[in-house]
Amino acid sequence: MAKHEKPAKYAKHIAAHDPIIDPCWDPVFKSVFTRDTVPSEIARKKLLSAILEEPVKELSISANEPPVSRLDQRQIRYDIQCLFNSGERADIEMTLYPHKWEVFRMEYYLSRLFASQEIREESGSYKTLKRSYQISLLARGKLFEDKSFDHHFIYYDPENKIPFGGLTAIITLELEKLGVTAKKAVSAMSEKERWAVFFKYYNDTEKQPLIQEITREEEGIAMAADVISGFTAAEMAFFHEMSVEKYELDMRAHAQEAEEIGEARGEARERARILNLLKKSGYDTQGIEAALKNSE
Repeated sequence: MAKHEKPAKYAKHIAAHDPIIDPCWDPVFKSVFTRDTVPSEIARKKLLSAILEEPVKELSISANEPPVSRLDQRQIRYDIQCLFNSGERADIEMTLYPHKWEVFRMEYYLSRLFASQEIREESGSYKTLKRSYQISLLARGKLFEDKSFDHHFIYYDPENKIPFGGLTAIITLELEKLGVTAKKAVSAMSEKERWAVFFKYYNDTEKQPLIQEITREEEGIAMAADVISGFTAAEMAFFHEMSVEKYELDMRAHAQEAEEIGEARGEARERARILNLLKKSGYDTQGIEAALKNSE
């Protein structure tokens, strides 16, 4: 397919959207970008190139298959692990609803990815280590309080304004912050912005003219749309089945988190009650702290 050519099947798909087929949902995201097909490969390389802002020539990928029956296993889901021919590597993930500990999870998996490089062989050394990236696309919610949807985190000394110069980075795209970007002309959007708008508004019926224009202008996005439009009836049935399981797991997760929050609030109220009683009894600050520690 020539660059910027609109996939023939995509026009049909636009007219018959299935809300389950959301590229922001883990199983769909993984299915689009991990297939052993030319459109999937092009889409994957173009997405990574846009996010990293440099051409990517991929060597291999590994799509992790998380168990869906255990609630506690959902926290370790990382969609696609990529190894580039340069030796660099990246984990790229789509998270529908980021957990409150999301940044810790990103850092943990980035550390594991970086440490997976083998330097104990005779030819290995620290100088042979390659860059490693954790790339997280966050579909709902906001992790950071600023207005920028795109962040690139590295080690840095803020007081002296000196970068550490290491080989690891965490890149996040918060799709909830795309309001202003989505109003830009497509011609004025960067490749990264076009991808973000595609993910965010793919199932928004009012944004379909925008999605179609982006698809015409961006080859990688056209390939991703082509993969989506080619899902079989069996795959559609699988996504629907998975959506039911995901709903049940999400309800359990929210209930569990609410219970934890309730317990924390109860403990805080009890600590405040004890603190108040101790103050009324004339304890000094050190005495109050010692008494609270003894109550834990």
